[in-house]
Amino acid sequence: MDAQGRGRSDDIDPADQWVLNPDTGDYELRLNPSAGQSPMPGQRGGGRGGRAAERQGGGRRRPQQGERSAQRATGADAAGRRPPGRRAGGRGAPPQEDVDAPRVPGQRRRRPVQEPAPGRRRGRPKKKSTAKKALLWTGGVMAFVLVGTGTAGYLYYRHLDNNINTTDVAGAGSSGFAKDAAFNVLLIGTDKRTGKGNEGYGDKGSVGHADTNILLHVSKDRTNATALSIPRDLITDIPDCPTKQPDGSTRIVPGTDDVRFNTSLGQDGRDPGCTMRTVDQITGVHVDHFMMADFNAVKTLSAAVGGVDVCLGKDVDDPDSHLKLSAGHHNLKGEQALAFVRTRHSFGNEGDLDRIKVQQQFLGSLMRKMSSSDTLTSPSKLTSLAESATKALTVDTGIGHISTLKDVALELKKVPPKNITFTTLPVVDNPNEVVHATVVVNKAQADPLFAMLRDDVSLTEVKKKESQHKAEQADRLKGPKSAASDVRVNIYNGGAVAGSAQETLSWLQNTEGVLKSSQLGNAPANVAKTTLEYSPDQADQARELADLMGLPASAMKPGKSEENDQGLPAVVLTLGQDFKGAGVPIAAPSKAPEGIQKVEADKAVCAK
Repeated sequence: MDAQGRGRSDDIDPADQWVLNPDTGDYELRLNPSAGQSPMPGQRGGGRGGRAAERQGGGRRRPQQGERSAQRATGADAAGRRPPGRRAGGRGAPPQEDVDAPRVPGQRRRRPVQEPAPGRRRGRPKKKSTAKKALLWTGGVMAFVLVGTGTAGYLYYRHLDNNINTTDVAGAGSSGFAKDAAFNVLLIGTDKRTGKGNEGYGDKGSVGHADTNILLHVSKDRTNATALSIPRDLITDIPDCPTKQPDGSTRIVPGTDDVRFNTSLGQDGRDPGCTMRTVDQITGVHVDHFMMADFNAVKTLSAAVGGVDVCLGKDVDDPDSHLKLSAGHHNLKGEQALAFVRTRHSFGNEGDLDRIKVQQQFLGSLMRKMSSSDTLTSPSKLTSLAESATKALTVDTGIGHISTLKDVALELKKVPPKNITFTTLPVVDNPNEVVHATVVVNKAQADPLFAMLRDDVSLTEVKKKESQHKAEQADRLKGPKSAASDVRVNIYNGGAVAGSAQETLSWLQNTEGVLKSSQLGNAPANVAKTTLEYSPDQADQARELADLMGLPASAMKPGKSEENDQGLPAVVLTLGQDFKGAGVPIAAPSKAPEGIQKVEADKAVCAK
């Protein structure tokens, strides 16, 4: 909509109608009210020619009816004076604002170009930096598209929302997204041959197995994130899985033991919720949400950002994936990008673990490209990226709206790329196979890694933001402790290995002297982390028990307790999925285990 169409003169630069609000940091559309014309340069509010007539007449003039209306609108007196805080503007001017409140600058007008007087040089105008002009222009254009166009912007927003496919995961994960908490998203790439030109990839007739799997953990303070790749050929147990049916009913898909991880999706009708539950069981890390994509996602997203930069340490000629590239740097998109992440016979030992490293390299480069100024200042790339991403993704209902996905992206954007670490689940060859085609978890390295994810500990050296909440938690371990013989505790199994509660009871009574302890079976619900609940007057008992058990400060939950068999208050110990055995400390290590594979997202690595 042009300026004239809103009752304005045509000397307004449309780009200047978008101004930066210093309070919010967002660009906002600032238009003059449509009722009434803004005064021309040199004119003042209060009626046309009013002040000039007063000066010529040598005295004050009684205002006419039209002038009185204008004075009331502007707050000016008969002489055209305005009290402090009032703005001129004639009829239709905005109401008086609080003079102490910060204001967003109004739109600017183009000044008429004046030719310099003869013999005088025109002053050199002050230039804005190219980057600043690009950001201002892009912010204005995108805001105009999505906001300024009103109904059209709303319809496009709804269009993006309708692009997204969602799956109800029947209770797996979280129901919503919290901006003030750590979160875990499972990224799943399937091997289903959907889309034109994908006949040569994946397994023919595949129902869509979990071919590529990355558990993305983003820390609560947004200083760091960890992307943990899980091999498709990992041998594991898949739990029973409730799945939502088209008619709204729920069907339980029975679990299976000692099978490949990739069968947690697609096999026997399993949905992404089954894969989420399998990751929960393996890692003890609660998966909040999932995002799933097929082969087309790699093609469309790489094309949307203008290609992804990769580096090869050697020439590649893979007849299976049709990838043929020389050593050195390349910009890949579309079919070439998909061939790069799918090849299994070009790098390392030609197995899935080396393919994972190549995929991590590609994803790190894609993240850098998506957050680059070249992408963020290009309306065409941003629009193409929004279209490609929303069409390519299937997500859980908890984040199944464009507004929520935007929130997820903005929270992830707060993490510095240098503190986003890609790593792979530590594994060893399956000892039950003669020809090693599958792998099993290397618990010695994996367990500390899982503990770091659960306790929000970074794999990189970062200066973490000290929060009041964490300081309060640390204080719970400080202070006097009771004698072990004075501790009264009720023990529940809340997701630990079967028999853990009885094992802990025996250990506390026979080894540590905690004789006033009871084992009360299973907790009402499973929990990811072990907790110790207590009343304020039991703090000394809780500190003693936490010290004996090796519990971190985060396990301490003041404010609750219950009675034991003698009717006396007892602290409540609930053994979670992170419990490793009686006497084994639960607190996470401060550094990543030695020998694990990891690479930071801001580093370009050449595939070999």
